[in-house]
Amino acid sequence: MRTMETQNRHPKVIILGAGFGGLFAARALRHSPVEVLLIDRNNYHTFTPLLYQVATSALDPSQIAHPIRAIFSDDQNIHCLMGEVTGIDPGGQTVTVEMDGGRRKEAFDYLILATGSTPNYFSQEQYREHTFDLRTLEDAIALRNHILGLFEKAAWMEDSEARRALTTHVVIGGGPTGLETAGALYELYNHVLDREFAGDRRLHTDVYLIEMLPHLLDPYPVRLQQAAREQIESLGVNVILENPVEEITPEEVVLGDGTRIPSRTVIWAAGVKGIPTPGPFTQQADHNHRIPIRRTTQVPEHDHIYAVGDVAHLTNPEGKPYPMMIPVAMQQARLAAANILRDLRGQELREFEYFDKGIMATIGRSRAVAWLYNRIPLRGYIAWLAWLGFHLISLIGFRNKVVVLVNWIWNYLTYDRSVRIILDHRSKKG
Repeated sequence: MRTMETQNRHPKVIILGAGFGGLFAARALRHSPVEVLLIDRNNYHTFTPLLYQVATSALDPSQIAHPIRAIFSDDQNIHCLMGEVTGIDPGGQTVTVEMDGGRRKEAFDYLILATGSTPNYFSQEQYREHTFDLRTLEDAIALRNHILGLFEKAAWMEDSEARRALTTHVVIGGGPTGLETAGALYELYNHVLDREFAGDRRLHTDVYLIEMLPHLLDPYPVRLQQAAREQIESLGVNVILENPVEEITPEEVVLGDGTRIPSRTVIWAAGVKGIPTPGPFTQQADHNHRIPIRRTTQVPEHDHIYAVGDVAHLTNPEGKPYPMMIPVAMQQARLAAANILRDLRGQELREFEYFDKGIMATIGRSRAVAWLYNRIPLRGYIAWLAWLGFHLISLIGFRNKVVVLVNWIWNYLTYDRSVRIILDHRSKKG
């Protein structure tokens, strides 16, 4: 236990990561008798569930991102620092932060690890070189540039097979991200690009969704798994199950049964793992780089250090790890913040109890599945409306909510995708 003030100052809480875990931990500590320092490599928070809509030209990047400093501009006790944490000293209670060659150490009384996740290639790291991820805003912009650029290139092609490979997309992973991305890619072509490129040898696209399991959406009930497959196939996406990826090259994807899919666009959505945390926690982490925590969200042997979200490993009453999902991160973050304040007051810490509101995935226009509160199944248009409402409410910033709503209404009425701009990030210097 720590006293409310140490040497006439408020205790200092450092939060690593401004994703959902870090953001909600900071929010829970606003107006509290602590000083909070939120550190992230970016100066903005990204609403990651909508990254696929940036990648498929439905939303502008600024509509799903919000500056961190703006979020906490009215909170006197919350400060922000942009930089990369390269070291953690639990005993000395300091973190080392670097940016553009500069380095500084920040002392803490409490530390919350909320560093998030990165794509999991399941010991096949060579796949990373030839695939696109959708974990960051930069990933989404790069994929958008790539897709639009290949269609422009295909318009020049005389060879029909080479042209077809340029406009064929392969999505690996049958979870929510895979379904949403595959559906959005097909709709981008079917509602927009097919008209714009109608005079260019009538370009055609194929979208493949590959899952090694015998079904999509593994955590969902069987009837919703079947409903998801029916809806994604009715859209026009080719679903391949129980046929794992054997090889990925710059020209094609090879499956376990020998099937070859010529494609220049492969999107990896097959899973994530925690981002390795610097310091002694690397040795404690499991095979997915998740740090084991107590039910209070404290890191064992370090009572002043907490871990939440994708970087934390905690099992539920059935003995299974809590899923790497945003609601888990948000609830653990709130608990970690509450337990820090309880510790300062000398009160007993509370343990984590997950309130599961359910899971949902959109598949395309008026297509979705939802499993609300683990007892209410929804599919089709009703599930799609529920998905829209939940994600709209969850967006950060009133302006973003309004702009995204207007975009969604416009896209629905006109079948348009307005953000079809290819941005070349290559340096023009020299």
